[in-house]
Amino acid sequence: MLDIKLIREHSSDLTKAVKNKGVAINIEKVKKLDEELRSLQTQVQELQSQKNKIAKEKDVEKGKKVKEELKTKEDKFRELNTELQELLLQIPNPAASDVKIGKNESENDVVKKHGEPTKFSFDPKDHQTLGEALDIIDVKRAAKVSGSRFSYLKNEGALLELALVNLAMDVLTKEGFIPVIPPVLVTEKTMAGLGYLEHGGKDDMFSIPKDNLLLVGTSEQSIVPMHMNEVLQKKDLPIRYVGFSTSFRRESGSYGKDVKGILRLHQFNKVEMVSFTASGEGDKEHEYLLSLEEKLLKLLEVPYQVVKMCTGDLGFPAARKYDIEAWIPSQNKYREVTSTSTTTDFQARRLNIKYQDGDKKEFVHVLNGTAFSDRPLIAIIENHQQKDGSVKIPEALQKYTGFKIIKPKA
Repeated sequence: MLDIKLIREHSSDLTKAVKNKGVAINIEKVKKLDEELRSLQTQVQELQSQKNKIAKEKDVEKGKKVKEELKTKEDKFRELNTELQELLLQIPNPAASDVKIGKNESENDVVKKHGEPTKFSFDPKDHQTLGEALDIIDVKRAAKVSGSRFSYLKNEGALLELALVNLAMDVLTKEGFIPVIPPVLVTEKTMAGLGYLEHGGKDDMFSIPKDNLLLVGTSEQSIVPMHMNEVLQKKDLPIRYVGFSTSFRRESGSYGKDVKGILRLHQFNKVEMVSFTASGEGDKEHEYLLSLEEKLLKLLEVPYQVVKMCTGDLGFPAARKYDIEAWIPSQNKYREVTSTSTTTDFQARRLNIKYQDGDKKEFVHVLNGTAFSDRPLIAIIENHQQKDGSVKIPEALQKYTGFKIIKPKA
């Protein structure tokens, strides 16, 4: 949620910012409602003063008349306030000033490349073909049990995923991140506070209506609300968490897209970074999270590029977002494997997370970033495949896997 003062003082700029994000919201209507509410609030206060004064004078008839008028004004105030709050929740977080204005992902900018696309002396196979031959990925049996967009990771595949988790946890806890295994179910009210339900966001979530619960699409969605309605101390900031959980997404906007293999699943495991910083430290923290994502991906020995999202490709709460895309040989292109976003104070306002700085309280800035999900498995399998169908394991993962190569089953 945005500061109402921002809307009052910069409604024209905000109208442009909302439009740049591809969202249709009448900011002038919001501004007008706010003005009406402030006027009504003044009238209510005046009538309350009159009511108190008349009570002392014991003028019953006049008191009755003022009481009725006061009730009418208070009812109107509540009605308009509800309407205003609902509209405020529909306004996305404006993009940061350094974010490029653009309509969709086609206008995103590649800001960095690491390594050259992997070249082979043979025709490389895709990760599903390799995974099935190595008996480490089984989507066919998963489809039989659960339907499309599910998979089994088996044998060395399961151990390789656990190795990714352990590598991320080791690297990030040494950086001072607090490890946490959070709930994977949150209330709808909690998810609304994060800003993920607006403009069709709920359509991409799995829900349990009977219990008013939603399954998280990333552990950030249950870690950020840990501190809702709390006041942190500035001396303790930044507070950084690294969470591991299973995540769930309907992928409702990608019907018929990436159905092969494990690139776009309904259920996947994810190691996520979450950071709470003071208001002036958010941009610096965002670059730090990006550097950690790059550090982790370099350890996997795969080529990648860093992409900065344009306004039209930012999520509802994000003010700036970077994707890291790994080279996927079978597709002959880079595909997203991690991302990091800053939501500035947007989520903190909705969840009421502040920090004490001397005599004043301010809203924290909240950031998130993916360490690893299942997708880096694709990059490892495809980029490290050998002519005989085996897959070499990056050196950084070998102490966790206990093996250096996955060989085809005899």
